[in-house]
Order: sequence, then C-alpha cells, then structure tokens
Amino acid sequence: MKYVVLVGDGMADRPIPELGNRTPLEVARTPHMDRCAREGAGGLVRTVPEGMDPGSDVANLSILGVDPSRCYTGRGPFEAAAMGAPLSGDEWAFRCNLVTVSEDVMVDYSGGHISSGEGRVLIALLAERFAGRGVRFHPGVGYRNIMIAPERLLLDGEGALRCVPPHDIAGRPIRDHLPTGRGSRLLRELMQASYLILSQETVNKVKIDLGENPANMIWLWGGGKKPATAAFRAERGIDGAVISAVDLIKGIGLSLGLEVIGVPGATGYYDTDYSAKAGAALAALNEIDFVLVHVEAADEAGHNGDRSEKVRAIENFDAKVVGPVMDGLRRGGRPFRALLLPDHYTPLSLRTHTADPVPFCICGDGIRPDGMAAFSEKAASSGSIRIEEGWRLMDELLSPRPGGRGGGAQECR
Repeated sequence: MKYVVLVGDGMADRPIPELGNRTPLEVARTPHMDRCAREGAGGLVRTVPEGMDPGSDVANLSILGVDPSRCYTGRGPFEAAAMGAPLSGDEWAFRCNLVTVSEDVMVDYSGGHISSGEGRVLIALLAERFAGRGVRFHPGVGYRNIMIAPERLLLDGEGALRCVPPHDIAGRPIRDHLPTGRGSRLLRELMQASYLILSQETVNKVKIDLGENPANMIWLWGGGKKPATAAFRAERGIDGAVISAVDLIKGIGLSLGLEVIGVPGATGYYDTDYSAKAGAALAALNEIDFVLVHVEAADEAGHNGDRSEKVRAIENFDAKVVGPVMDGLRRGGRPFRALLLPDHYTPLSLRTHTADPVPFCICGDGIRPDGMAAFSEKAASSGSIRIEEGWRLMDELLSPRPGGRGGGAQECR
C-alpha cells in the first residue's frame, strides 16, 4: 500500500460576506479535491489539542500521528534540526523572524517577504554583532531564521516564558506583545538592539527605495528545547518522507526519522513550484511507501488578508498537486490511500491561525464513500468521521478497517 498525505497549509477559513458568505474552499475551483471527497470518507479532525496554540508545528505533529501534548516543546527546535543546527541538552532554539516595525507597530511579519539571499546578509550581520552575547544565529528560508541560546542566559524573570508570534499582531503595537516571563529579558534586549542595527543596513535602504517593507527588526518566538520523539518507521512500520519548502515541516520530518526531499523552486510562498512537489512525491513513492506533501501558499495569503491570493493558492494546490498526484496513483496499478486536509484554519478576517476542527477526506483502496459531496468545511461536517484527538487520524489512514478506532499516538522517547 502506498500512502500520501496532502496538506494545504491554512486552507480552511470562515464564511466571508464578500464571497457570498462562502469560504475560499467553497469558492475555489477544486475538481480534484472534490472527487477525492466524493470517492472517499471524511469529516472533521481537531489537529490542535485543547489549550495549545494553533500553530503549524502542533497541527502537523498531529497529522503525522504524534500527540503534541506529550512531546511538544516549541517550534524552534524543529526548525533548527532542518537547518543543520543540532541542540545540546541545555540549549533553546527560537524562531527568528525578520519583520517590519514602524512607530512601534508590527507592519509586516515577513520583512516584505525578504528573499533568502537578503535574509542571509542580515542574519550574518546580527551573528557578528551579537557574538559576545553567547547566542548563535542560523539563516533559513526568507524571513524564517533561528536563534539558539544556552539555558543559563534564560534564567531571569518569573513565570513561564511567553512569546507571541508576529503574524498574530499585524497592525498592533509591539510594546504590548514583547516576550514575558522567565528568560524574556535576553529576548527583548536582542530584539530591540536589532532594530538599531538593521534599520541602517544597505539591504533595507534599497528595499525602501523600491517601495518594499524593510526587514528592520528580529522577532523571537516559538522557543523550546530538543523534543523527544520516536522514529516513524519504528512506530508505523513503513519508510516515509516529507516534501515542503518550510524548515518547520522539514524539521518535524527529521525528528521522526523521515527523509526530507528537497525540491528546487519550492519557496514557501505564492510562487512555489507546485508541480515539482507533485513530481517529487510520485518519484519518491517508487522507493518508499509514505509521503507527506506540504504547501504553504494558502496560509501566507491568510496571514496577508488577501482573498484573491488565497483562492488562487487553493486552486493551484488542487490543479498542480492534488490532481497530478492522484492521477499518478490511479495509473500506478498499486493499492494506495490518500489523506487530504489543511493543518489548521487561517481565517482571512483574523489573519492568524485558529484551532477549529479542519475538514479532511481519505480516499483509495478499502475506503467506502460516505456521501461527502465536495471538499470544504461545510461539506466535511456531514462526513462520517469525527476525530477529537488529531494524532488518531494517522491510525485512520493506516487502519485495515477505516472507521474503527484503535492504535495510539506515536511514542515519545
């Protein structure tokens, strides 16, 4: 049996008055996702456990069969793993966004969607300037980078460390959302000092001249220590891989012992090479039995509050990923199952994630159609399956008799 998981990050949304009280999934032309829904079974799944922040880290751990409430420490360690920055037992890794701040307001969580080349220049400068502070910086893709600090520098303050993701505070004053709690002093000092450094940099002066948002500050969040997770093969009995442009997803894959397949042209934004991801997935399935394909574009459109781009991203996902992958599986002559879903909601009205249960469908061998008419939030509510603990969805996909319950979350070491 070949297994494919197709994740359209942030596709799910709430009804929008300007779209006739329909969601982008309902408006978009998605014949391939709709066919999967009609030929398969589905419903709603809660990928974010009660009380946890609704991030792609928590949601994609759930999708891969890991109970985040048992294993999750923060998203930073996963991204550090993807960047080849191993953590010792006493180190914390933090996501380090390059952002745009103006007059104390978070203007842009992505620094004008700064290119990876420009980002590397700025991160290298900060690494040089902050070398004496005992921290390390690692460049990632575009605005997404990592800062690593030894735990001994994070001992000040009272209470749990709380850091707010920058995409949660678009258009709002940053002073109300700076890190608080144990270890927050170092983070605030680095963030505030970075503004003085980056505002003067040539890269940002050029961006301003071009009418682009400058990447004039770092924003530190998502911190945590190295997580303890067991290998996917040991728990599930199959070899697998992940395909994504995003270091977070790559790092989750690596932490579970999955292969990470690089795809030239995968950007994590609207211009990503959808078709190349689909081709890479089908090629991988000639050698292994499980592939997760993650596409970020719809989530970026949600954070940007861009209705047109969100609909376009969903249509591209359907036409260039879901369609070719499903056609390839059907032509391949091998038994298969495919799981299709967003990881979480990214409502255009909020421009951030929410923990609403997301629609999903499973189609392929051994799956009886349950009457879902299309793939959307509303259609999934009439599906036959409701899963409250998202990590059980992997059991549903791999079960010889879908619709039953059993199995368990992938173990933590």
